[in-house]
Amino acid sequence: MIVLEKRPQPSRAWSMSTPLVAVLATMFFGGLLFAALGKNPVEAIETIFWEPLFGEFAFYYRPQLLVKGAPLVLIAIGLSLGFRAGIWNIGAEGQYIMGAICGAGAGLAFYPVEGWFIFPIMVIAGALGGWAWAMIPALLKVRFGTNEILVSLMLVYVAEQLLASVSLGLLKNPEGFGFPGSRNLQSYASAHNAELFEGTGMHWGVVGALIAVIFAYVLLNRHMLGFHIRLTGEAPRAAKFAGVNPARLILFCLGLSGALAGLAGLFEVSGPSGVVSIDFNVGYGFTAIIVAFLGRLHPVGILLAGGLMALTYIGGEIAQSQLGLPAAAIQVFQGMLLFFLLALDLLTNYRIRAARKEVA
Repeated sequence: MIVLEKRPQPSRAWSMSTPLVAVLATMFFGGLLFAALGKNPVEAIETIFWEPLFGEFAFYYRPQLLVKGAPLVLIAIGLSLGFRAGIWNIGAEGQYIMGAICGAGAGLAFYPVEGWFIFPIMVIAGALGGWAWAMIPALLKVRFGTNEILVSLMLVYVAEQLLASVSLGLLKNPEGFGFPGSRNLQSYASAHNAELFEGTGMHWGVVGALIAVIFAYVLLNRHMLGFHIRLTGEAPRAAKFAGVNPARLILFCLGLSGALAGLAGLFEVSGPSGVVSIDFNVGYGFTAIIVAFLGRLHPVGILLAGGLMALTYIGGEIAQSQLGLPAAAIQVFQGMLLFFLLALDLLTNYRIRAARKEVA
């Protein structure tokens, strides 16, 4: 009989190796999935992980790693701070949407005026939009003790309905021949989040993500608030005796994660996407949860995990076009990564032991 035996101390070796083992397990079982769909598993895995970096058209795909990775890292950094404290914001997708709506709306309110001040106003509006949306579950939890997981998740669907509404109404392009969607911000110079260096994929969203990584690292390792966040997650009772204010921590963690998700939405809608449309959101808010855990909730780990997940996005798109893999298969492949990560993470605190069944 196989039993799980609790370790006296968490295994540091398993803690460090779990992400790598999870990636390898995902590649193996993902290959079996692709084989079941009638595709060459080796070719599919090679296409996903090799083509974007070293393939014939890698010169085009490499800059896209920054474009895809920036919003994932930005959102995941905010989520990781809450997760470390045991505060579970699962609705970053909704905050991402609201940041895009508020930021784009602030910019389009000035159209066709040109001015250097417009984009900074959009950045502030995007952050405030995400922050305000995250404050709903935060205040409800603090005041009424509601479950932030359920509230934040349900608000994603409300945000999606608001996105559809403004795409068809408030922000609809009056010169768009009746099609849903806003004006293209890429055509409005003062509101466009353009590449800082042409052909590199480097835009202000990438800069924001790098700043967020540095900020989170300093906060967690050099500031008393970061100590309170870590202490609350690791030893809630000790945090109480240390004088940690739970309500203030909830408001801070949810508010900051919402603001960063809102910034990600703003940088995306003003840059690579360009348009507020019904299908603007592509699931970055949910994928960022995988990135946060794959990076072990550590800022530097999240930066690396964001790059890996961006690679699966781009490689998945290549596999769809070249090999005919369905989009759903790529989504399952990405979901496997979180599944194996959480499953194998169990071995950090438990060891598998074979035990003989006692005979009565």
